[in-house]
Parts: sequence; structure tokens; C-alpha cells
Amino acid sequence: MARDYYEVLGVGRNAGEADIKKAYRQRAMQYHPDRNPGDKDAEERFKEVNEAYAVLSDPDRRAHFDRFGTMGPGAGPGFGDTGFGTLFEDIFENFFSGGGRGRRSRAARGEDLQYELKITLEDAAAGIETKIQIPRLERCDACAGTGAEPGSRLETCDLCQGRGEIRRSHGFLTVAQPCPRCQGVGQLNRNPCRECRGEGRRRAERLLAVKIPAGIEDGMQLRLSGEGSGGVHGGPPGDLYVRVGLGEHELFTRDGADLHCDVPVTFAQLALGAEVEVPVLGGTTKLRIGAGSQPHQVLRLRGKGMPHLRHRGHGDACYRLILEVPQKLTAKQREALAAFDAASKEERGPLSAAFFERMKKLFG
Repeated sequence: MARDYYEVLGVGRNAGEADIKKAYRQRAMQYHPDRNPGDKDAEERFKEVNEAYAVLSDPDRRAHFDRFGTMGPGAGPGFGDTGFGTLFEDIFENFFSGGGRGRRSRAARGEDLQYELKITLEDAAAGIETKIQIPRLERCDACAGTGAEPGSRLETCDLCQGRGEIRRSHGFLTVAQPCPRCQGVGQLNRNPCRECRGEGRRRAERLLAVKIPAGIEDGMQLRLSGEGSGGVHGGPPGDLYVRVGLGEHELFTRDGADLHCDVPVTFAQLALGAEVEVPVLGGTTKLRIGAGSQPHQVLRLRGKGMPHLRHRGHGDACYRLILEVPQKLTAKQREALAAFDAASKEERGPLSAAFFERMKKLFG
């Protein structure tokens, strides 16, 4: 009597095609001979799993098995086309690191690099061109990036005969793996370059010019194509990413293209109005405070902020009015304030009036 194929795959008799395929994938990976070298029990289980899938994945053979409990004609090892080969290739495509795909290229793209560049707010506003020193791997000039000593040549791998892969047979299955001697390249470097030790590149430092556009923001990156590490064995170079960081400013904080600044003012300046000197990028200017302005009110100077990065124009310079209360008063100041306070008690402002009205309603 044949084994119960549903039991072999660990699925119920009402399992759908997707469930059967998923169960087969799991068990084929578990019992594959390459994962269990020398394990005869695993090899037999692997054959059973293959046989079970061959039957249960075919509607006619599955119906025959469900009815009679046997495989039916032509369902054992050596059966015809069931689509199993395509599934097997799909399962082990990544497990064998591209096995069965033929020779790999020796050349490989170089690594991308990142450089942290600190600039000032003024630099970001004006836009600058600066130079940076980059340590990286560059193509070896001695071997022109081939990795072979000048005057020598790469040899065809004698194990795989240049194919880059070794094929193994497991019953009716043939599995391809990258050649372990040449790592799937198909060629051997018998005489590696003494300058780069066969890699085709060596360490160097390069001075590069970087142009920072006006209006760039903190954390933005600039990509310099082809300025990363050189490729392995003549492959293309990677890219260099310059990450821009803005240092803290003594007066301004930034919000997009707008600049924000706290300006200390006196009670008299808020009440009577005044014109005060405030900072802008590159100098100072005058800011008009209207009579009756309130603490923490924000006044704007249009177009005095940062340039917009992606379109024309500038943001605004925004000034928050911070009331500064004197910690010590002269006798004359105290007398003047006392007189002002006495005069103010006769008439409350709108904020005071609203506050005391709410208190009256709440407490009676």
C-alpha cells in the first residue's frame, strides 16, 4: 500500500492547490539532500515529498488516489510532465544563490558612500560651493581594475570548465549550484595583482567640489553620481550622498523658508508703539510695533526669510514680542507706574473685563 500522500505533505484531504503547493515548498526545503548531507532518512523523505506532490498536484492522479488509495499509472518516479520542474526551480532559486543561472559576472558595482556636511544658516541662505575630502576605494591603475597582475591573464576554471556552475543529480532531479572553486564566475585569478591583492581597486582619498543650492534644508541629501567607491573588477562606481546638516543659529530658528526670532520689548513700547532694530540675515532692519501690541504677538517682515529651494522668492522673518518686566525700579519709575496703576483701576481693559465677568458667573 502506498503511503498517505496527504499525511506526507501534512495537509487535509480537502486542501486546495495553494495549500498543497505551500506544504510541498516547506517539506522540500526541510529534507533536501544539500541541507542534510549523508542523511539517508532525509533523502528518502525528500523522495516521498516529491512523489506526494506529483500526485496531489495533478487533478486526475489525485482523483485516482482519493478513490483507490494508489498512485495510478505513471505517477511514480519517472512520470511525465507535471509542472514540478518549474516549481522546484522557483523554490531553490534563492537557496542556491542563483544556481542554474549560468556564469556570474566578475564585475560588481561599487558601494554607495555618505558624507555628513555641516554648514551655517547663512551658507544655506546664500548657497555655497565647498570642497570635501572623501576616503574611498578607487580602480587600481596597476591592473586597470582586472585584479590580475599585469602581463597575466585569468584562467578558465578547471572544475566547472568555465560554466560557473556544478550540476548534481538526485534521482529524476538535476540541481545547479555555483561552482565552489570560482564562486560562479567561471574564471580563476592565479596571479592576483600585488597592488590591490586581486580586488581591482585600492584605498585613496579624493577632493571633490560640492555645490550647495540656496534654500537647502537640514537633513537634505545631494547625490553625486559615480563618486562613491569604485566597482569590483572593473564594475561601475557607486554614488556619493552628501547629507547637509545646519548648525544652530544664535538668533533665528527655521520653519521651512520662514525665520523666527524672539524680540524683547518694554511695556511702554507695546502700549505706546515703537520702532525697534531687529536682525535679518546679513544685517539689521527696523521693525514697527503698533500701539497696543500684545506680548507674544508675532510681527512679520515679508520676504526677509530664507530663499525657497524649488521656486522663486523668499519666506518671511517672524518676530515674537517678548515683554521684559524690570526686576528693579528707580523711585521715579515706581512713582510713574503707581500713578498709571491708579488711573487704570477706573477702566479695565477688554481682557480683564472678560476675565472678571467669568469669575462673577462662576463664583457669584
